[in-house]
Parts: sequence; C-alpha cells; structure tokens
Amino acid sequence: MSAVLTSSGQGASVGPERSEGVWAAAWRRYKADRVGMVSLVIVLLFLVLIAASALNLVAKDWQKEVGVPNAPPTFLGPAPPEATGVIEQPKGPNVDISAIDPLAPKYAEWAEKSKAYATAETVKAETLPLGGDRLGRDVLSKAIKGTEISVFVGVLAAVVATFLGTLLGALSGYLGGKVGDFFEWLYNVFEAVPGILLIFAFAAVFGRGIGTVVLILGLTGWTGLYRQVRAEFMKHRSREYVRSAEAIGASSFARMFKHILPNVSHVILVRMGLLVVGFIKSEVILSYLGLGVGIDDVSWGTMLSEAQAELILGYWWQLVAATAFMCVFVTAFSLMADAARDALDPKLRGLE
Repeated sequence: MSAVLTSSGQGASVGPERSEGVWAAAWRRYKADRVGMVSLVIVLLFLVLIAASALNLVAKDWQKEVGVPNAPPTFLGPAPPEATGVIEQPKGPNVDISAIDPLAPKYAEWAEKSKAYATAETVKAETLPLGGDRLGRDVLSKAIKGTEISVFVGVLAAVVATFLGTLLGALSGYLGGKVGDFFEWLYNVFEAVPGILLIFAFAAVFGRGIGTVVLILGLTGWTGLYRQVRAEFMKHRSREYVRSAEAIGASSFARMFKHILPNVSHVILVRMGLLVVGFIKSEVILSYLGLGVGIDDVSWGTMLSEAQAELILGYWWQLVAATAFMCVFVTAFSLMADAARDALDPKLRGLE
C-alpha cells in the first residue's frame, strides 16, 4: 500500500497495481511480432473467404461447366483453335469443302436450327480468371471451395485430436497408477505403427468422405499432444495451488480441469495450431491418392490429382492455383503458430 496527497491535502491509500494477465501479456508480445501479425491478417482473410464459401456467397457454382474445356487464364487470352481441337475449314474459290468433309453443307443449317434452343447458359467462356479444368469448371471457384473443405477438415480433425490428447494426457498424468499404465500402453500401440501407414489402414477400412477423413486424422494424431499434456499434469499435480485446492475439498475432476488445465492451456493451443497444419497436409495426401474426400467434393488434394493428367498436356493453371492457395495458407498459419508459441512461452515471459 502507498499513500498520495489529495486536493484537500489529506493522504489517501492506493492499492497495489494490478499485474498484467497472462493472455494480455501474450497478446502484447504477439503484437510486437510483425511477421506474426501479417500472418494473422492473412489467416483471417482466408477465414472470411471460407465463411463466404460456406454461406454460398462465393464459389457456389464451382461444379458448373462455365468455360470451354481447359480454358486458359484470362491474362493468357483465348487458346488458339488447334489447342482446343477446333480446326477451321479451308476457304477459297477453288476449294470444295464437301470433298474434305461431306457434312460441311449441313453445318450452316444445323447452326440455324440450334439457335432456337440456345440459352445464355450454353455460351461458355473462352477464358476464365485462373483458367478452367478439363470439364470447363472455373479453377478459381474450385480453389476457393477446396480451401473451405481442406481447412475445415484440418481444423475439425485437430479439435478431435486435441480433445483426445488432452483428456487422456490429463487422466494419465494426474491419476497415474494403473490408469496411467493403461494409457501409456495405448500410446505405445499407436506409436509402434508408422503414422502414414496407420492413416492408410484406417482410410482403407472406413472409406472416403469428409467425416471419415476427420475421424481418421483425429484418431491417429492425438499421441504427440498426449505426451505433452501428461508431462505437464505430472509436473503441476504437486504444485502448491493444487494441494491447496485439495485441502479445501476440491474433487479430482475440479483439480484437473479447473485448476491445472488453465495453466497448461498455452501448450495445448500451440500444439493444436501445429496439428491443423499437419492435418491439412495429410488430407491433401489422402485426397491425392483417392482415399480422402468424396468424388462429389473438391479439395486441394483432388485438384492436385486432376492437375497431374492436365500438366502432361500443358495445362498448368489448376496445379498452380491449388499449390498457391495451399502454400500461402499453410505458411501463414505456421508462422502464426510460431509467433503464438513465442508469445506464450513462460521462459520468454521471465526475461521481460
């Protein structure tokens, strides 16, 4: 307590200044990281784009064939006739077109008749903003919709893995004994099999689909977080604040999830951010190999799989679009997670 003079000359006691909270201090340190702030802005822009796609404000017609097959990007201009397979008939006074193509005289008649059935939807664009795929679908719309599905799968799978890893790690680290031994055995079973093989095995059993991919990644990706949470709970269970809670009659559940969990939440959040990046990559690999999302959905992995055949023919724009969207988001999210880890690191807090 300290005293200060008021306008009347009397002393008034002033209480001690309130210390800065953990999250407020972390946000202050995070704002000082320019790379982290730029990454945060990029991730937020992607999230806005994903929300707009989920609400069908953008990319709702990604399945429609709005352009000619393999329509080039707009900045390249229309493709030459030989690239699209359309060959102009030779013209000239001495050229007999019917000798080259017996049906040539009928073309004009058929064209006139087809005009009566033509609608605005049958007119397909010769170019699209980022090009078209082999069916004439807009690559930009596919990339936006693919971003929604890939990021949704990565985030939801990370939530499932984080829940499992946190729950099992808390029980194993705090209770110990036979409970801890059982979860350690379960952990060793999952760790004994290479992760990618375990993912492929689950994918072969459960089949394709967004829900299946989320379940597969969530069930196979909890082990790393489990070890970290278990170690943190073993360290905190003997701390004075936990002993004090036990002395006043707090249950084991309350001590684990009301007292210890908030003090180790920064470890869980940072690890969850890393899981999101890893699961997005895993979803891309699974979809690329035909074990990921369904055939009626699109993701970065399915786009890369389609682009493999198109690239041989010289149509590179779908590959570039999917790769660019994936690289920008994954890089920004990784840098954001690194900045969050540094901001929440207790060792760095102690150096201030």
